[in-house]
Amino acid sequence: MITYNPKSLKAEEFINDGEIRETLAYAEANKNNLPLIEEILEKARPQKTETGYVCAGLTHREASVLLACDIPEVTEKIYSIAEEIKLAFYGNRIVIFAPLYLSNYCVNGCVYCPYHLKNKHIPRKKLTQEEIRAEVIALQDMGHKRLALEAGEDPVNNPIEYILESIKTIYSIHHKNGDIRRVNVNIAATTVENYAKLKEAGIGTYILFQETYHKESYLQLHPTGPKHDYAYHTEAMDRAMDGGIDDVGLGVLFGLELYKYEFAGLLMHAEHLEAVHGVGPHTISVPRLKRADDINPDEFDNGIDDETFAKITACIRLAVPYTGIIISTRESEAVREKLLNLGVSQISGGSRTSVGGYAGYSNEERPHDTEQFDVSDQRTLDEIVRWLMKNGHIPSFCTACYREGRTGDRFMSLCKTGQILNCCHPNALMTLTEYLEDYASDETKKIGEKMVEEELERIPREKTRNIAKENIKDIRNSNRRDFRF
Repeated sequence: MITYNPKSLKAEEFINDGEIRETLAYAEANKNNLPLIEEILEKARPQKTETGYVCAGLTHREASVLLACDIPEVTEKIYSIAEEIKLAFYGNRIVIFAPLYLSNYCVNGCVYCPYHLKNKHIPRKKLTQEEIRAEVIALQDMGHKRLALEAGEDPVNNPIEYILESIKTIYSIHHKNGDIRRVNVNIAATTVENYAKLKEAGIGTYILFQETYHKESYLQLHPTGPKHDYAYHTEAMDRAMDGGIDDVGLGVLFGLELYKYEFAGLLMHAEHLEAVHGVGPHTISVPRLKRADDINPDEFDNGIDDETFAKITACIRLAVPYTGIIISTRESEAVREKLLNLGVSQISGGSRTSVGGYAGYSNEERPHDTEQFDVSDQRTLDEIVRWLMKNGHIPSFCTACYREGRTGDRFMSLCKTGQILNCCHPNALMTLTEYLEDYASDETKKIGEKMVEEELERIPREKTRNIAKENIKDIRNSNRRDFRF
């Protein structure tokens, strides 16, 4: 019998099926145990200290009890605490990024992805370095500063050398006042040596979705190709950290397996990283299965409704309070608006999920032939920025922590003492001002300038506040950019 051990480096020991099943049984048995639930909620609530806030977080078992509870009043408390935690550690800032698809060549047989090897009618495309340059300039002209690279797994067409060359190209492009300052990478599980190369290339976060933690389902969903190896895929984050990458991003594709199982497995993975490496995931993504070429989500019987999806997100925020939560344009405006108040701290905007989907296309045009999935929120970046501000959120294009070396345990230690707020708030306002000056429509600029002036007064330290004001004045009156704390 395989024993559960969060400190183990073996996938089936730190993501242990027996432990998950015991957890789900415990959660079901205690889902109406109000004294226990109140105790768990109190543990999750942020506590004020002299330097900021601290949070205890929740174990996978405690969080599973909350997720199982279907008492409306408890759900409202979960939502309220999730918002408290989000504001305590991330304030009203929302970081914005965009995906950049390099190639849809793939040798895997994943049954939920249109890039699977047997899909012969989808056009296969791989961007040249010159095409990448055009895509990056198009993204810079929108106002983006942060990208997430996407590529299928194909050792011939998409070797690590191609990814590294692409990263170098992206960082080299300086167009008008535009720069991509952080490149996150979402590519297939690889070796420690290749992760070290990615680290040396200056990536931000390495992102890899588990898709499902249920091993039997995983093997069925990935019938062919290197991704079929459950252990190699599940243990990838340990190799990434061994290769020097200290910011990693987890995620499951909700809809493939029963959501309560996935939820417990996801939190166990976070606990494992904390136990072994001393730092949990930098981000957790919460994608849901969506329609795409050759893929009908209705053929999968584990889909979740919007309310369940919202509760999952809120419970993740209670369990891992210091971790960023990402929601993409897979979701509609209405769903994203609700989840922004339940713990989400990063969103994509103006996204295209096609290979070569940005350059040469207007805001109204959208190529579909190589899309990985349907984009639900098709608004422009300017519309997203304006929408965020109208709802009281500060759109942030900040990449300062990564570039100042505040990653991994250094980021988490600052976050856990509340000190990160002294950097993030003014940095968000300065990068928002850059966007307003260089890219915003008149309406967005007017709303944004008012927000910046109001939010500057909320910076607690007078010295920091005054420096931020001077920097913002400089941004407005010159071409100087990239101020940061």
